[in-house]
Amino acid sequence: MAAVNTGRKQRGKPFQPGQSGNPDGRPRGSRNAATLAIEELLDGEAEGLTRKAIDLALGGDIQALRMCLERICPPRKDRPVLFDLPKMTTSKGASRVMAGILEAVADGDITPDEASRVASIVDVYRKTLETSELEARLSALEQAKG
Repeated sequence: MAAVNTGRKQRGKPFQPGQSGNPDGRPRGSRNAATLAIEELLDGEAEGLTRKAIDLALGGDIQALRMCLERICPPRKDRPVLFDLPKMTTSKGASRVMAGILEAVADGDITPDEASRVASIVDVYRKTLETSELEARLSALEQAKG
């Protein structure tokens, strides 16, 4: 059978399908060479650089000011969502809970994005309740049968 030109250089032994050339992968805890070089260059300079950034910020440099403020008070990624929800003890109660979420959005108590996140949590909980209910029903059927 003639060799097929795949457009790649064929050096050494080709890898078998599904077999990595480095099965152990990168060692745990190893660090990127560029990161190590930057850390070495900055070693001992952190205090001076920080002082310079603060001086620039105080002098009106908007970028330096933004950087300093983000370090002092980083932007919030999440916040607690407080609103009343009906209790959900069965999977059938999920519709009441979802209605409560919709009502909270309509009243302006929470944002649609927050509602979406809460709804996904409710959905996971609903599925958990459904699984528990199915297990209980199956157990009752097995007991009744034998």
